[in-house]
Amino acid sequence: MAAYLLKRVLLIIPTMLGIMLISFVIIQFAPGGPVEQMIAKLTGSDVSTSERLGGGGRDTLGGGNQSQLGQGAGDSVTSKYRGAQGLDPEFIKSLEKQFGFDKPAHERFLQMLGQFARFDLGRSFFHNKSVGELILEKLPVSISLGLWTFLLVYLISVPLGIVKAVRAGTPFDTVTTFVVLLGYAIPSFVMGVVLLVFFAGGSFVQWFPLRGITSINWGDMNLFRKIADYFWHIALPVTAMVLGGFAVITILTKNSVLEEIRKQYVLTARAKGVDERKVLWRHVFRNALIPIMTGFPAAFVGAFFSGSLLIETLFSLDGLGLLSYESVIRRDYPVVFGSLFLFTIIGLLTTLLRDLSYLWVDPRVKFFD
Repeated sequence: MAAYLLKRVLLIIPTMLGIMLISFVIIQFAPGGPVEQMIAKLTGSDVSTSERLGGGGRDTLGGGNQSQLGQGAGDSVTSKYRGAQGLDPEFIKSLEKQFGFDKPAHERFLQMLGQFARFDLGRSFFHNKSVGELILEKLPVSISLGLWTFLLVYLISVPLGIVKAVRAGTPFDTVTTFVVLLGYAIPSFVMGVVLLVFFAGGSFVQWFPLRGITSINWGDMNLFRKIADYFWHIALPVTAMVLGGFAVITILTKNSVLEEIRKQYVLTARAKGVDERKVLWRHVFRNALIPIMTGFPAAFVGAFFSGSLLIETLFSLDGLGLLSYESVIRRDYPVVFGSLFLFTIIGLLTTLLRDLSYLWVDPRVKFFD
């Protein structure tokens, strides 16, 4: 057991290095990096990029851009970037130094690994904050969506799957299967649009707010009103995510219970006259939940960090999904790689915890060196 744990922990290191290296090659060398985007902003050659970048860089880097035009038009430095013709090469070099591109790619990669080894996630190019601060700021929104979605999905799916297995082949089983699969087939963002149209001031009623996770005057409310306002705001986004999220758990629970019901020990217990409820809850239920419980750690942690980007955008919820998307669009590499590093560690540790949970719920499982 100890040797197995040591091997799994040591495997995290090369796995992490491989993920970071592949991501670095794909993202770092993609066209339209931060230097190019800043050049486009200064020269006005890319209005859409300028809008995405916002006003953060114009005051700090654009103060003397007019005086830089017309210098060094044929320089090799400016030829590296699209739209840089006419800018002073020294000015381009200052941009490269500010964004860290004055060093070769391998040096940047090693420097990034050194920072991550100290759990220093870096500092955002455009937010003027550390990546850790940004993640902590956005985390409450993602936790709100993920936690309630996770709890509701399991609270609905497990009992429903058990009832479907007990009543397998009945009209109840057929109807609920149709409803579950229909909810699974409809994307969560489509369901979100439908909920907004019907219940948030679209063409029908306005029972719920359009945006945000709390009201503007939330700080002035008492405790009861704060709780009510919080649930009022997350009702629609959580509903949209839950409706399409419980199909897999429901079907898995049903199939696991059905498999256990058909085993010999259940038939023997029934033949001995054991009460049907005792057979179901003391024997079938415990063994049927093994495949579900082993996936519990991954689902629990994943619910916090895999919130729907489209749901966050649709309901104007400033969470980790929206932060990651905007960071990729802006080429805010410290945020991209810092969040990737953190989430990868959590994912790898969760995978290890999931495997160990097999031993906890089923003592028959043995680890071999």
